[in-house]
Amino acid sequence: MLDPGKSVKKSKLTKPTPTAPVALIAGGIAFGFVFGFLLQKGGVGTYHILIGQLLFQDWTVVKIMLTAIVVGMIGIFTLHHFAKVNLHTKPTKLAPNIIGGLLFGFGFALIGYCPGTAAAAVGQGSWDALFGMAGLVAGSWLYAEISGTLKQTVEKWGNLGKLTLYNVLPVSRGVVVVSAAGVLAGFLVVLETLSAR
Repeated sequence: MLDPGKSVKKSKLTKPTPTAPVALIAGGIAFGFVFGFLLQKGGVGTYHILIGQLLFQDWTVVKIMLTAIVVGMIGIFTLHHFAKVNLHTKPTKLAPNIIGGLLFGFGFALIGYCPGTAAAAVGQGSWDALFGMAGLVAGSWLYAEISGTLKQTVEKWGNLGKLTLYNVLPVSRGVVVVSAAGVLAGFLVVLETLSAR
């Protein structure tokens, strides 16, 4: 037992050195460049491919997204397992998720681009995507203006907390990740087989 009369020497915890803002900005620009390059090379900055996906005629977008989900999921959870990153799970809020999803889908169907693909399209000279970018800026401004009201109303509707499959199901995180990756990879193989016909 410790003697309460004696002072206990506290161990000094070393704080991580903060990354310089210039390095963060440079890293963001480099990552954005690579991301945009891959979007463009994958064809998802092209209007007819995006519309083809919405009409269930071209599965390029789904294949790229599923590949990104599988790689990202395995990568993030592996890094988390070795304590290299922290997970920041956002709470599941039914009303904001449903309303936001419908607005996103409506905008996507209306102009044929989502925010990321619109930026890639502008970069490759598809000027029609500028209308989508203008709408993105206007929508962001509007959301910022009414965000205080939304936090007190809509964002409280259907708040289920931080839900994950490994919290809901009686299985470990590793089992969920491996199983989900296997299912998605299998679906990718099926899509690739159907597209080849």
